[in-house]
Amino acid sequence: MHLADPVTQPQFYRDVAGKRLLAWVVDTVVIVILSLIIVPFTAFIGLFFFFGLAAIVSFIYRVITLTTGSATWGMRLMAIEIRDAAGARLNLGQAFVHTFGYTLSWAVAPLQLISVVLMATSNRGQGLSDVVLGTAAMNRRART
Repeated sequence: MHLADPVTQPQFYRDVAGKRLLAWVVDTVVIVILSLIIVPFTAFIGLFFFFGLAAIVSFIYRVITLTTGSATWGMRLMAIEIRDAAGARLNLGQAFVHTFGYTLSWAVAPLQLISVVLMATSNRGQGLSDVVLGTAAMNRRART
């Protein structure tokens, strides 16, 4: 088993970049809501470091959702999932490394810019983390 070829099987990658953007918006809303729910449990001190709290929540959310379904809730809503180079769903280690790469690219602006350009221009719609790890986001319905 391996990743689908974008030339011979383009249905696996059709509209993936746009779906990833919409999934990111959904995931951001979910992460902000989860972070706001946590704030009262910090005696509202979490408001002073809200962006740091949201970053931690984002990391945990992404690792858990990528491990359990190879897709965040936003990706599931958009019917896409991340697959490894063999075409399999991500395991805990792969989900952790993928999330670490995603977080690193957000921390270093040029890396995020490179990632966005790659998603918009590559045949598989891969971001920088995907290229490094050999993973790709694919249409879930096309896989079944």
